[in-house]
Formats: sequence, structure tokens, C-alpha cells
Amino acid sequence: MAIRNIVKEGDGILGKKCRPVEKFDPKLWMLLDDMKETLREANGVGLAAPQVGILRRVVIVNIGDEDGDIELINPEIVEASGEQDGPEGCLSCPGEWGMVRRPSHVVVKAQNRRGEFFEITGEELKARAFCHELDHLEGILFKAKAIRMIDPSELETEENEE
Repeated sequence: MAIRNIVKEGDGILGKKCRPVEKFDPKLWMLLDDMKETLREANGVGLAAPQVGILRRVVIVNIGDEDGDIELINPEIVEASGEQDGPEGCLSCPGEWGMVRRPSHVVVKAQNRRGEFFEITGEELKARAFCHELDHLEGILFKAKAIRMIDPSELETEENEE
């Protein structure tokens, strides 16, 4: 496993739509393992393949719950409901935060590293993370969906109120 460089805003790759994964092979498994290690090192919640320079439909999400690292290959949201507004940041936009409206409940259909299909449900933070990372696969950064950008001092206040 290796820690990969995270592509920053301004790099054209972040604005491109990703291609589906067709080969479920050791090269893909290495990408998944590297992305997990990179996500852990960056202390993030999610990471999409274009953020490490790979235009493939691959996402890792880990919100720190019992599900641990969730590998989503060729993911698509098949159900979404509810609404939540909350702060979001991005490893590709360090130090920037925005208030973003997302569904509070989503069901994602994806494939695992062996190519087997499965569905996973996300509520609240997990739903937000799934939506955020799947946007990356379409070349969309959270800032394009932000209701407004947030000053970092507002984040500290919001966290202290919880």
C-alpha cells in the first residue's frame, strides 16, 4: 500500500466525468488499498479516485462507524429522500468549507472489489458522504452545490454547540 498525492482544486481532472471500472483485478485492488491508506493519512471521511488522479468510478467512505472502510465501485444512488443542510469540506479544497443541502437518506447500488453487486443505505453523515464522493465521479466539487461558504470560525462555533 502507498499514500497517494491528493489532487487539489484547480487541477482539470477534478472537473472530468469518470469512466466505469470494467476490470476487477489486482491493479484495482491496489488502488482501493492505496485510497484507504491515503484517506486515513489525510484524516478524511471519503475519497474518490479522481482525487488521486484516476478517472475511474471508485470511492472509499469511512465515517468512523462499524462499517469501517466502504468500497464503492461503479456506484449510483438508486433512492434518495429527506433533506439536510450541513457543513462540508473536501480534501481537494483544504481549509474551505460550505453549507450544502443533501438528502438525509440514500441507497447506493455499487460493486465490491470482486465485481459483485450490493446495496448500502446511508443516513445523515453517511448519506452526505456518499453524495459528496459520488459528485466527484461526475466532476462536481461541493463548492458548486454550496448554499454559502463558511468561515472556519463558524465551524468551531457549530461544533461547540453540539
